[in-house]
Parts: sequence; C-alpha cells; structure tokens
Amino acid sequence: MKFTIVTGLSGAGRSSALRRLEDLGYYCVDNLMPELIPQFARLCMQSQHIRDKVAVAVDTRMGDFFDSIYTTIDELKCMDLDLDILFLDASDAVLVKRFKEVRRKHPVSGSGEILAGVHLERRKLQQIKDMANHVIDTSSYNVMKLRQMIDMMYAEEGEKGLLVSIISFGYKRGIPLDADMVFDMRFIPNPFYVEGMRHHSGLEPDVRDFVLSFEPTKFFLDELITIVEKLAPCFISEDKNQLVIGIGCTGGMHRSVVMAEELFRLLSDQGLRVTLEHRDINLEKNR
Repeated sequence: MKFTIVTGLSGAGRSSALRRLEDLGYYCVDNLMPELIPQFARLCMQSQHIRDKVAVAVDTRMGDFFDSIYTTIDELKCMDLDLDILFLDASDAVLVKRFKEVRRKHPVSGSGEILAGVHLERRKLQQIKDMANHVIDTSSYNVMKLRQMIDMMYAEEGEKGLLVSIISFGYKRGIPLDADMVFDMRFIPNPFYVEGMRHHSGLEPDVRDFVLSFEPTKFFLDELITIVEKLAPCFISEDKNQLVIGIGCTGGMHRSVVMAEELFRLLSDQGLRVTLEHRDINLEKNR
C-alpha cells in the first residue's frame, strides 16, 4: 500500500495537495493525530474496501501532539507499506501575503503576528522537511500549477490525461445532470418503427447496422471525433480531468446506444481514456 504523509507550512497549499491526491484515487484523511496513524494504517491494510493508496495530512495545528510524528514515522517504516512524505513549502513573504489576503490568523502565532508564526512553524517542521521524499515550493504557484505538479509526482500512467465519459440516455427521462456536452441522435431514422427491431437494443447487430447505414450518422461521428480530439488539450489546460458526453435519443435504447458504442470504440482507438454507460437501456427493454 502506498502511504503518503502530507505536511508543510500553513498557507503553502497542503489542503489543495490533499484534495488532488483524493482526485487521483487516494483515500485521504486530514489532520489525524500522529499517534493514531499507525493503527489507521493497519486498518487500511486489512480492509477490503480501502484502496491501495492512502494519504494523511498532519500539521502543527494539533500543537504538542505533532511532536510524536517522528516516532510514528519510525513505526510506519517497520510496516509492510510504501511510505512517502510530501512537504509543501513557500517563502516567508508569500505566506504572509496569503494569510493577509484571506484575513486569517496564523495557527501557531500566539501573538497574532503572522511572520512570527511562520518562523516558529518553519523551525518546528524543519526535521520532517529534511525527511521528505518530495518538497514542493509553491511560492510562485497558483492552485492549478500545484495540481499539475502533484499529478506529475503521483498520477499513475493510466490516470494521466483527460477521461472521457460517454453516457447514452433517453430524453424522456431527462438529460444527465453531469453532462458537459449533449448531442441529440433524433436526426437518425428510428429503429423503433422498423419491423423486428422495436424490442432489440442498440447492442444488437441489426440495430447497429441500421443506424450506421446513414450518411448523416457517419458525418456526425467523424465531426465529433475531431471536436473531442481538438478540445481535449484545452480542457486539460483548464485543469478539467473529465469530460462527460451525453448521447441522447427518445428512449435511450436504440440510436443513442449505437452512437455511444461507436464513439467509445473510435476514441479508444485514438488512445484516449474512455468509459461508457448506457443509462436507460434496461429501463426501456423492461417496459
């Protein structure tokens, strides 16, 4: 199991880093007391439901409890897991500026002076910074740049790039709420009215061949593939890691299913990460 401890200076982006790890499939817990971490790790290793990537954020907000982190790290090193420490840092000037912008008190500054809190926290965290596998200085980063850096360090090969999720659906049951793009297949003649096809779905060869036999169908598929290929880098540059495409027809059983299947096949052939769901196909078949 990959077990990552996320720590660093307050205001350096620790929470944003933890959220990004969660997006990458990590089971994440924020601000867990160090003495509880080894037991938590054991529970994760024994669980059939926890994924094989876990991240825990610890920081100086817990006061004297933080001092036991080094004993905890020694204990974790003796366990059967891949231990990793990620440390988020930034310059004093940047940290002061960030705290002033959000008008928050520094968590370890008893006097209320931000810079004094930064200096105190920096001294307290120096030892764990020296132990870290990865140190990211976020002084010149915005949130998007930090996410990109986390992706470079922690995303597995299959998790990189844009994920295209294709959903076929029937308009009679509404458009998928999370769709980014929606395309209407009702310009294609409806197999529902063709003898012998009414009770067949778009997964069956006769319906598929019928739907794909029309020139507008072929034109649509060619144009949509081009659109997705050209826009994918734009979505990625805007830090969007998933594109949901809704393909609809009247009931969600015939035309939309065929077109979603074809789109899935063609995009997969282009090397994109693609998932496919037929939302309403069984609802229609069971009518």
